[in-house]
This record gives sequence, C-alpha cells and structure tokens, in this order.
Amino acid sequence: MESFVPPFCPNPACPFHCGKAPWRYIRAGFFSRKRCEPQRIQRYRCLHCRRTFSSQTFSLTYWLHKPALLERIFYGSLSCSGLRQMAHEIGLSPATIQSYLSRLGRHCLLYQHARLKESLPREEPLVLDGFESFEYSQYFPFHFHVLIGKHSHFFYLFADSPLRRKGRMTDFQRRKREKLEQALGRPDPKSIEKEVAGLLRRTGSLFAEEPRTLLLYSDDHPAYPRAFRRVPGLTIEHHVTSSLARRTTRNPLFPVNLVDLLIRHGGANHKRETIAFSKRRQGAIERLAIFQVWRNFMRSFTERRRKGGPTPAQRAGVMERKLSLRELLARRLFFSRGKISEPLGGYYRREVRTRALRVNREHRLRYAF
Repeated sequence: MESFVPPFCPNPACPFHCGKAPWRYIRAGFFSRKRCEPQRIQRYRCLHCRRTFSSQTFSLTYWLHKPALLERIFYGSLSCSGLRQMAHEIGLSPATIQSYLSRLGRHCLLYQHARLKESLPREEPLVLDGFESFEYSQYFPFHFHVLIGKHSHFFYLFADSPLRRKGRMTDFQRRKREKLEQALGRPDPKSIEKEVAGLLRRTGSLFAEEPRTLLLYSDDHPAYPRAFRRVPGLTIEHHVTSSLARRTTRNPLFPVNLVDLLIRHGGANHKRETIAFSKRRQGAIERLAIFQVWRNFMRSFTERRRKGGPTPAQRAGVMERKLSLRELLARRLFFSRGKISEPLGGYYRREVRTRALRVNREHRLRYAF
C-alpha cells in the first residue's frame, strides 16, 4: 500500500472528515498481520485531531480475518443458500456468516444511497407493491414495500412494516397469538400507511427534475389511498391494477412482480414453507439491500441475450456501465460522511427490533470510527 493516499481523516469529530480542503497527515509506523495480504500495513496520524489510523481503515475488509470470503458470501446470499448451508460450505459458524452479511448489507445500503445522490435518475413512472414475509416465526409477519421504475426496472427504495398474523388459524394458533400480543404488544395497524407515505416523501429528491405529479402504479391495497393523503405536497396520479390480474409482461405491475419473483427465487429466507426464514427482520433488510445493489448495478435487464443487456441502473441513467463485484467491494463507505435520512439510518445502525427477542444488537463502531 505504498501508493495509498488517505483521502480524508476517518475520525467523524475531525473537521477534515467531510471537508474537501487539503489536510495534513504524517506516517506513523506500521503494524503486521499474518493471516492475509498485505501483511505490512501503513499507519498514519492526522495532524489536526491527532488520531491515528491505517490504510486498512479505508478498506471494507477492516478487522476481518478472512476478507476473501466476502465475495463468496455475497453470491451465496443471492443463490438461495441459508446461513447454515453457507457455513457448512465455507467452514465457519452461522453467526460468522451473519456478521459478514451484515457488513455487506450495510455497505450496499450506503452504495445505493451514494449512487442516487451522485447521479440522479431520469424521471419515470413508478410501480409500488408489498412483499410479505415473516421473521422469527409465522406469528411475526412483515411487509417490504418496494418502489420500482416502470421503464427501467430500477429498484429505487424499500421500507418495512410489521404486521399482525392473519388468515386461517386454528383455535390453538389464535390463543397463542393473543398471548404473544399481550406480552409483546400488537403491531401498529397503520404501519403500512405510514411507511408507504414515507416512501413517497423520499421520491421528491429521487429524480434530476423534481416531479410535480408522480405517476404511480399499484394494486388495490386499501392502505395506499390513505397513505397518499399523508403526502399533501405531492400530486399522485394513481393507476390501480387488480392483484388478481394475470402476472404477465403485459400487466402494468410486471416490473415489481418480477422483482418479487427474483427475491423469492434467490433468497432462501423468503421461500414458502422454509426453515431458512430470517430470525430477525434486520437480517432480512440487509439481505434485501444486497439484492437491491446486485439487481440495479450488476445484473443485466434481460439475460436472454448472449452478452446480456444494460443493467437497470444504465437504463435509469444512474450508471454508464455494469458494476463488478470487485469494484463494489473496492473501498469502504463511511456512514458519517453523508446525510442519511430515515429509515436508511436506522437500517444501517441495526435499530430494527424483533419483538420476540430480548436482545437486538445495534451497530455502533468504537475503534474503527
């Protein structure tokens, strides 16, 4: 790493953390590691805040004993593998696999956010739908609300809403649901309405030209019109398609139906009647963030052609070429350097709680900035 030049001070409390002005630093020795290359790591010291750091501080593999596994785990999460299947294949514990997935998920959250800020996409109609799954057990279902570009198929945003278990249940299941709700409380019945309204508020800063009227396609979910009334500053031209309509390419909701299909096809945690379901909604969010970046920037819009076509990001005008995995993992992105709105900030800090679990660990860096 002799040619490495620190781009900024990694200390969030330093004025040169976000500033673009030249800052002064000095080399402050080396440290050695035995398990991976390079074994000799250069250290530095900021001459303003006096904090020390190294070239490894700016790498996504900081503090990882086996950094080469990031690529295998990235593709494993998209290849319908559960945590235990990946753990058996690689020779690690499922908890370690989950730790790697969390790091990849946080990085993908920041990457998606950064690309949308750097290159605003062209304005286009959007398609909205809810993808239902569950965490911990079937007594704790939740919704992922996904917003897809109708023409580009670009996966713009998503949000989550906890739900109350519904549908056919035996008397035993109803009594168990009542006991769980007495002990843990019931989910907010207006959660879908609130989260969809939050998604639509965030669309105002999505496009290069702020839309006065948003052309939106969705199914006939009763919570959507109520959500629209929560966003008075945005005029929404709403086109409704029945959820019972055939899900062909002629269906106006085809872009979001395709994304739902791909999520279930590549994610073992969302299969029907699976034992690989996510034990925490936070883990499902991180895996969805990995899928989002892969779908937008790395996978061709269609794979019927031999050489593949452009990616959804290319069709939306966000990126000029296809992204490789090495480029994605080339450098670490710092949460403290960007203005991250909610719920993205809460996703990154791992603040989404699973009500059935007493311990929900959040992401708080102490020594790695």
